[in-house]
Amino acid sequence: MGVLAFLFPPSTSAEDAHDAAKQRDVVILDVRERHEWKAGHAPGSKNIPLSTLNKRTAELARDRRYIAVCRSGSRSRSATAQLRSAGLDVVNLKGGMHSWKRAGLPLEPRTGRIV
Repeated sequence: MGVLAFLFPPSTSAEDAHDAAKQRDVVILDVRERHEWKAGHAPGSKNIPLSTLNKRTAELARDRRYIAVCRSGSRSRSATAQLRSAGLDVVNLKGGMHSWKRAGLPLEPRTGRIV
């Protein structure tokens, strides 16, 4: 993987991520810490914190597409690059959960917040 691909992995918008998740075309992989995820997350997302991702990569199906997300897009950009180098089909959610919230997309729990 080239340096630019590591620094700037492929990304998608919150709206496109939401649509793809609703169609079950992707799994949203939230790489924030558990307490951040519990405060408010994309419906149906899977939580594997970036701090444990190296140990838990085997939990991810090789035949699925993932969209990595964090609060702002920085941690998920690192996760995307790491998982792509491991051979997984992953793109980054541009702007993270902040962009999800700005787009007015739903959170779990309904009264959730981004921390």
